[in-house]
Amino acid sequence: MYTLAVKRDFVAQHYLIGGDWGAENEWHSHHYALELQLIGPELDAHGYLVDIVAVERELDAIVGQYRDKTLNDLPEFNGLNPSIEHFTRIVCEALARRLTLPNLDAIRVKIWENDIAWASYRLALPQR
Repeated sequence: MYTLAVKRDFVAQHYLIGGDWGAENEWHSHHYALELQLIGPELDAHGYLVDIVAVERELDAIVGQYRDKTLNDLPEFNGLNPSIEHFTRIVCEALARRLTLPNLDAIRVKIWENDIAWASYRLALPQR
């Protein structure tokens, strides 16, 4: 099984809702690191799992939707606590919709909100 990963860094803001998490309930910034992992069993005729240029273009577009924004203000977080767990699922599903994924079995998005805390979401893709 092959895995190709692409990583981007960006700053966004949020505040947690629905519980008492101290300072996390106040508006604050995170320097997020987002890693997209593409997973599949075979390479194409050129020896690639995916077209990395196309993947980077779509990843940059997704990151651009969140860079310097407050997650709580975005429609995809409406009614949700903007946790990194929700954030990883939202980004993973958006990338799955945007990417052409013929050789892949799954994609995973991992987001760090600091040097020690991260969450990931893995989406199994329909069988080819």
